[in-house]
Amino acid sequence: MLTNSVLVIFIVGLLMFGPQSNNENKKVRNSVTAEQFGKLSDGREVTLYTLHNKSGAAVIITNLGAALVSINVPDRKGVFGDVLLGYDDAEGYANDNSFLGFIVGRYGNRIGKGKFSLNGKNYQLDINDGENHLHGGKDGFHRKLWKATINEKSTIASITMRCFSPDGEQGYPGNVTLDVTYWWNDNNQLTIEYVGTTDEPTILNPTSHGYFNLTGNPKNTILDHELMIVADRYTPVGAGLITTGELESVEGTPLDFRSSKRIGARINEPFEQLQLGKGYDHNWVLNTYDKTVHLAATVYDPQSGRFMEVFTDQPGLQFYSGNFLNGSLRGKRGIAYQYRTALCLEAQHFPDSPNKPGFPSVVVKPGEMYRQTTIYQFSTK
Repeated sequence: MLTNSVLVIFIVGLLMFGPQSNNENKKVRNSVTAEQFGKLSDGREVTLYTLHNKSGAAVIITNLGAALVSINVPDRKGVFGDVLLGYDDAEGYANDNSFLGFIVGRYGNRIGKGKFSLNGKNYQLDINDGENHLHGGKDGFHRKLWKATINEKSTIASITMRCFSPDGEQGYPGNVTLDVTYWWNDNNQLTIEYVGTTDEPTILNPTSHGYFNLTGNPKNTILDHELMIVADRYTPVGAGLITTGELESVEGTPLDFRSSKRIGARINEPFEQLQLGKGYDHNWVLNTYDKTVHLAATVYDPQSGRFMEVFTDQPGLQFYSGNFLNGSLRGKRGIAYQYRTALCLEAQHFPDSPNKPGFPSVVVKPGEMYRQTTIYQFSTK
């Protein structure tokens, strides 16, 4: 039987925090609730999971693509708002073509012409971004129905998602299993832990592709958000947004976010890199990469007072300023997501690393484990 307090939290969570669905199949387990979210075209059921903490803040996740659906945190006045773009139902995620909230892979970001060589063998991946491979291909991790396990023994609201990628899927070698665990603690800290294994040498570089708008209103742009990235260098791109293999200084460029700056301050300057990406869509080379977790970036919204910190053990951080949102996507409450109404901060290895010997390796071998920890911490000021 649900206690009155748990029932109140559950009802408030539904009213304030996320997509509505029927009231069947609800369970409360260690601050995690589960409910039906819809069905895929083949009849498989999709589930929505809500991770609650003691403050009433909540994170909502679906097992379709292990996607983040909502992150509901207070502003400086204590008013809760959803700071993540997404959809109201499973159909939205099944038809998505912009990777809203998904775990993407096997390889997050781009691989030039979808080609790479490993141990003397050439591989051709799915082409789904012009002439390039993007975010694991058309049917990457984001198209999978992941197996979800609520971590009932945890004192922190937590759920683990698992997917299996067979040898040859989207052109990748090796059978790969990936576990992604979400932890949501009482300090409004969302930790995402990845553990992957393979049975033959392969490449692996998954990332979380959340679209954030800290105002809590996706009708607002993110141009007044203030961004700081702990990086002295970035990886410049050429045609198709494929990295050149060089590492260049941010000094004197619109890509210098070493101190907190308005995203919109220089986004429209006639700087070649901005013109290629139609704004910011670049990988920053984080100053510290020793495979331990460090501060990578901060984002502050002066309007709401919401403040987000990003920590990671990855060497790079992709900042994307929503340049390809054009109103064609209709998300929660039927809102059309417009130009630059969200930003992404994707912890990762560098784009096209398999073809750039000077970049950190993304090769995973049998007997090794791929590991990543990335944290999104929410507060106000």
